[in-house]
Amino acid sequence: MDLFERWESNVRGYARTYPTVFKSASNARQTDEAGKSYIDFFGGAGVLNFGHNNPRMKEAIIKFIEADGIPHSLDMMTTTKRDFIKAFTETILEPRGWDYRMQFTGPTGTNAVEAALKLARRATGRKQVIAFTNGFHGMTLGALAATANAYFRNAAGVPLNHVERLPFGHPLEGMEEAYADPSSGYEPPAAILVEPIQAEGGVNVADAEWLKAIRKFAKDRGALFILDDIQAGCGRTGSYFSFDGMDLDPDIITLAKGIGGFGTPLAMNLNKPEFDKHWSPGEHTGTFRGQGISFIAGMVAMDYFKDDAFMADVRRKGDIMESRLKKMARPGMEVRGKGMMQGLDTKDGAFAKKVVAECFNKGLLLGGCGSEGRVAKLIPPLTIDDADLNEGLDIMEAAMEAVLVPA
Repeated sequence: MDLFERWESNVRGYARTYPTVFKSASNARQTDEAGKSYIDFFGGAGVLNFGHNNPRMKEAIIKFIEADGIPHSLDMMTTTKRDFIKAFTETILEPRGWDYRMQFTGPTGTNAVEAALKLARRATGRKQVIAFTNGFHGMTLGALAATANAYFRNAAGVPLNHVERLPFGHPLEGMEEAYADPSSGYEPPAAILVEPIQAEGGVNVADAEWLKAIRKFAKDRGALFILDDIQAGCGRTGSYFSFDGMDLDPDIITLAKGIGGFGTPLAMNLNKPEFDKHWSPGEHTGTFRGQGISFIAGMVAMDYFKDDAFMADVRRKGDIMESRLKKMARPGMEVRGKGMMQGLDTKDGAFAKKVVAECFNKGLLLGGCGSEGRVAKLIPPLTIDDADLNEGLDIMEAAMEAVLVPA
């Protein structure tokens, strides 16, 4: 690891949580160069919903490369992109009766959020955006302005403007009146940006009725309603979108992470046509929007959603995770989540960090999130088998015991 210490930037973070050099990976396991195997409950921060080196995707990607497929195409039309658009439309949009335009925004989630905010401001002619406490939307300046975490915000070096923050999950008491009063000082918002499930914020699950109230609040004020489903989407919660079944009718949905399926980058916004028309050609551009390998993997991912069998299995595994976490939880701790995104709020950041470290020592990759990193977040590949899932939960339980009662 000396080479990384010598030459790589001090900004690296995950490498400090998992201090080893990984060499290979398959489904829900990674192996380091010393041959030690780790069960992966981190899943590339939600990217690897279909596991490391998913065999179906790998086969399709190899065929694509051998056929001299187009790996990079800016926003030009390719057969690969056409196949992805067709598969996504037929599998995800049409069964829901949705009409959205797909905007490929760049390789990462923060690109998707930046594009969504830009379009909302473009369509409304307004500047202000409403976001929420504990929200996380990305690290570029526009998305970072909507992000609540002080540690990330303090690294910006410039003012993070044009975002007002409301408490996540709390009633909007008094806010309707305040925004209706021209002397209140509140400007009409361009958009309300919210995560149905705050992943990095601590696995905070929004209530459907609260989200409906937010949607109405936005609509009544001519603001766009933007749902950030970047980490909680793509099947993570037991349905393709974390908000499925809530009748929310978002104006823009931001997607990234798991949508590419294989670990190669892809980000995409779903824009309602009446707002998408406000874009002029080339007005929002970027080099990496025609990711051929990601389109191939993403198209294969659609096969998992042809019927409900895969999502039913995700819900079953999510029930196992929730049940085991509730047994692990000590008085005062709280289990939160949906499907295969589960969090154990230990209420103690120092304790949670020790658990994460002990899990690593015992062969489990586990991440922390929320205020002071006090929430242990479980986001294993959706394809993890029951044996690895239960072994990983056993390791986590043993790690908690070891931290609670040190040798």
